[in-house]
Amino acid sequence: MRGGANLLGANPIAEVENELGLGALVFLLAAMACTPARKLFGWAWPMRIRRELGLFAFFYVCLHVTTYLLLDKFLDLHAVVSDIILRPFITVGFAAFVLLIPVAYTSSSYWIRRLGYDRWQMVHRLTYAAGVLAIIHFTWRAKLVVLQPIVYGIILAALLLVRVVYSSRKRRV
Repeated sequence: MRGGANLLGANPIAEVENELGLGALVFLLAAMACTPARKLFGWAWPMRIRRELGLFAFFYVCLHVTTYLLLDKFLDLHAVVSDIILRPFITVGFAAFVLLIPVAYTSSSYWIRRLGYDRWQMVHRLTYAAGVLAIIHFTWRAKLVVLQPIVYGIILAALLLVRVVYSSRKRRV
């Protein structure tokens, strides 16, 4: 919509990449908020949409990476590898993407049965590390204006804190 109205600014490819990355982060945090919402407020409905939110996050991450690969780097794999090695914000962003691949791949009920719940849950804990890496990627990408990444980082920290508190209470019982 903004592209048709010529509102993407001087670097429209970077703007599209940024918007897709932000969309991925929002969906990732929404998926990660489902369990804390159930624990804090007793809401059951977020658990019914958690998988879809996570898959939307992965879809947006894939669009973000594809835009980078096709429109920004024109599939120049040497330039991509060089970016991953030499640009720390791309290194952590790529690591977050790689961590989300097994999470998305094993998101079906089939994989819960095949891996067993405990092993499946271990795979899906990669989401926490991917979330932290995504916040670092966003913060380093923003460079000077870091208020928005900090806000998202605080949200992630709060979600992780709820999990830690409930996990420690569970162990004491």
